[in-house]
Amino acid sequence: MSRARRWDERRARLLDRAHARIAGRARLSPAFKAPDDPLGSGRFAEGRRLLSGAFRLAGAEVSAPGDSIWAPPLAPPAEEERQSCRWLDDLAAVGDIAARARAQEWVGDWITRYGHGAGPGWRADLVGRRVMHWIGQAHFLLRGIAPEAGARITRSAARQVLFLARRWRGAPAGLPRIEALCGLIEGALALGGMERHLDPALAALSGHLAALIDREGAIPSRNPEELCAILMLVNRVMRRAGAAGHALPAALDEARQRMAPTLRALRHADGGLARFHGGGRGADGMLDSALADSGCRSRREGLAMGFARLAAGRSSVIMDAAPPPVGAPNAHAATLAFELTSGRRPVIVNCGNGGIFGPDWARAGRATASQSVLGIDGFSSARFGSDGDERLSEAPDTVPGEAALTATSHRMGAAHNGWQRTHGLMYARTLDLTLDGRALTGEELLIALRDQDRARFDRALSVTPGGIAFSVRFHLHPEAEAMLDLGGSAVSIALKSGEVWVFRQDGAENMALAPSVWLEAGRAAPRATQQVVLSGRAMAYATRVRWSLAKAQDTPNALRDLGPDSAGEE
Repeated sequence: MSRARRWDERRARLLDRAHARIAGRARLSPAFKAPDDPLGSGRFAEGRRLLSGAFRLAGAEVSAPGDSIWAPPLAPPAEEERQSCRWLDDLAAVGDIAARARAQEWVGDWITRYGHGAGPGWRADLVGRRVMHWIGQAHFLLRGIAPEAGARITRSAARQVLFLARRWRGAPAGLPRIEALCGLIEGALALGGMERHLDPALAALSGHLAALIDREGAIPSRNPEELCAILMLVNRVMRRAGAAGHALPAALDEARQRMAPTLRALRHADGGLARFHGGGRGADGMLDSALADSGCRSRREGLAMGFARLAAGRSSVIMDAAPPPVGAPNAHAATLAFELTSGRRPVIVNCGNGGIFGPDWARAGRATASQSVLGIDGFSSARFGSDGDERLSEAPDTVPGEAALTATSHRMGAAHNGWQRTHGLMYARTLDLTLDGRALTGEELLIALRDQDRARFDRALSVTPGGIAFSVRFHLHPEAEAMLDLGGSAVSIALKSGEVWVFRQDGAENMALAPSVWLEAGRAAPRATQQVVLSGRAMAYATRVRWSLAKAQDTPNALRDLGPDSAGEE
């Protein structure tokens, strides 16, 4: 990280601390006037675990039997979730007297420990989230509480809104700033005496959305889950302000009319989001709810935020067909990687975001080897910057592509130049999904096109005379069970729905099953899974590998998925 960037972050922390202390001492006497409108859906099972004193925050197991949720020391990701007070939704999902008493006790304890501007929870985006959770659960939190305790909670919420009015500009552009502004808007709508902040906050949100979301509904991070979170917040602000009879800037609805078609194109057959650039699949029903609330029914034609979608029958394929967002902190070296979902069952996936498991897992999850794509061994298609900079550099900057509908398939072909400077090689991938969705075929090509590229390839080959080693990886979802079949010439992949997919290849020196991991927010540790690996060596100016992944002939076109997470018939 550069010295200037370190100084900017230090300055932001100092300003947050100063304004937190000023806001924490403000003399305010507001009153809640919020409707019962939770920020998110609570999880009953997690609420029961919170009451037991043994629960999970950001995947970390926390033990606090008979003690405050604030007592145990936590690592940064878990501490951030604790400070956001998302757990209020889980306690509200239980909803009994014990859960309400616990919520009131823990919120009161937060005010005692941190309410005067102390502690790690005074960052604009985090305060925005906390305010929205407090206000969203106001009826649950304040029911049956002593008047003095209720006034104390209301006053603390107002102080946090005052902090947001002064510090929302300090939140990084994108989702963090939108969270800060939405928390400010919620507070201005819900707390008496805060109304003067509403119009400036709505204007600031409109301006930021106009600058952030381009005409095609894309955001710079290219993170599908982040785009969905932004749409949900805009939906919520419009719903809350509209219910209060407040006039809304036209830019808010214009922004969601751009976002919704893009998100619809990033939706897999199982209703989840494609997992790219730090994003997960999203909570169950999150995407469908966001799209329904937007009121937009249109679809994006062509690439959506740089992703190509092929869909037929029960199958969906989503491929990253654009350069990585090199300035984003969670950008992955995933150019030309794809995911395949059949019905309600993911089949081919990317490993995901390992950030909650520590910096080593965060870096590993961003590497090309953690994506379902070809990689030159030892060289991701984009590399990390020097001096500890966690942003990607030397990334592909040329990614030509073309989609087509043939007589038998939906086709997407694309290429990138991520290894042109290091090895003189362009990488091209073509995917064909049959019109019935029962088979996906692919072609991988490493090629040196120009004379200077061939000279560079020859120099790389002189260093490794055995050839440039490469691997094409197909990471499998943990619930897909794979085994080598037909004497090692095929891989059978069985899904819990009863479907069986068969993988075959031509052109690679070796095909093997190898261990892999599934990195998912909310889990205590990475989840073990498998990957199909095609390995070989590039020794000529053009190296080609072909493969196919097709449903076994006896797999019906439609079947009843009776898995524990199913919701009926496909």
